[in-house]
Amino acid sequence: MSTYDLILSGGRVMDPSQDLDTVADVAFSGGKVAAIGPDLPRDGADVRDVSGKLVTPGLIDLHTHVYWGGTSIGVDPTDYAKRCGTTTMIDAGTAGAGNFAGFRKHVIEPCDARILAYLNVSFAGIFAFSDTVMVGESEDVRMLHPRACLHVANLNKDLLVGLKVRVGARASGSMGYQPLDIAIEVAEEAELPVMCHLDWPPPSRRDVVSRLRPGDVLTHCFRPFPAAPARGDGRVREEILEARERGVIFDIGHGMGSFGFDTAAAMLDAGFLPDAISSDVHSLSIHGPAYDQLVTLSKFLLLGMELKDIIAASTTGPARAIRRPDLGTLAPGSIGDATIMDLVDSRVEFKDSLGVTKTGNKSLGLSGVVIGGKWWHEA
Repeated sequence: MSTYDLILSGGRVMDPSQDLDTVADVAFSGGKVAAIGPDLPRDGADVRDVSGKLVTPGLIDLHTHVYWGGTSIGVDPTDYAKRCGTTTMIDAGTAGAGNFAGFRKHVIEPCDARILAYLNVSFAGIFAFSDTVMVGESEDVRMLHPRACLHVANLNKDLLVGLKVRVGARASGSMGYQPLDIAIEVAEEAELPVMCHLDWPPPSRRDVVSRLRPGDVLTHCFRPFPAAPARGDGRVREEILEARERGVIFDIGHGMGSFGFDTAAAMLDAGFLPDAISSDVHSLSIHGPAYDQLVTLSKFLLLGMELKDIIAASTTGPARAIRRPDLGTLAPGSIGDATIMDLVDSRVEFKDSLGVTKTGNKSLGLSGVVIGGKWWHEA
């Protein structure tokens, strides 16, 4: 009988949860990580030679939209996971109380890769998001039913990581920050955090950020003006610094319109690293400028962020945001997910949400995926 089911042999193992960056084997058994070390015994295991490649905990994309077929914004989660190696996708409020049951039954449960979700405070979720029709789901108070939201949240605690609310001129219109207040009230009752989207004001950045509690997530945190977290002179705004001090989590959420190179450079120069780097992949952003998680991570290589910090922002950072310490780690006994990547040396062009183009010389490319201790996909 084999000691291990699967061994990834000879890769560069980078696991920020263990402060680990070394060449080693990673072994899996019974769906869990079994051991990390040199020259682990092979005896009958499925051995995959990953020498020269980067082996990390399974990547977590904290902001996706994967209610495929049920909403216009959703993309196919299996195709997406095979495209960029995300073993855990967090759906950022695509479904609300009115349609979460369908999302669960028809998309989440059949998917091999893990899908967890924020429940949208709007009853219909993000119901009208496309290149032809765009209606903010938080614009109409009739869509915001706290009791219905709480009821569905309590029924789906095994899959839910929090509540999602979108505010701003485009998402909540004249409702301003009121949908956020409703979401926080429901979240307090359900004992869950909130992820908040802010687009163009109103409401103001200060009005939104000042409401967020420890453990709540501000997504689109490096967005360009307006509502940028840094002033034009590069200084980080006081309300942003105060929010981090009290434990608010900052997530990139690239998407179509929510990431600017100039903002990101200013924030990194100020020493303000994101807690999570996520794609905000959806039916529009998957065709650019976000594309996927690996492209989004690669933009931070271009910006000079250390590789270990980039990997942390796609493993331990999002795992902390969703309160799942069993994810985003290769510690023995943890869930047996891993992403195998190539660090590619070649000229590559990236665009931000304003169309600004920058040229880099490194990018991350997918080589393979392990889910539940088994080799799942080879790129």
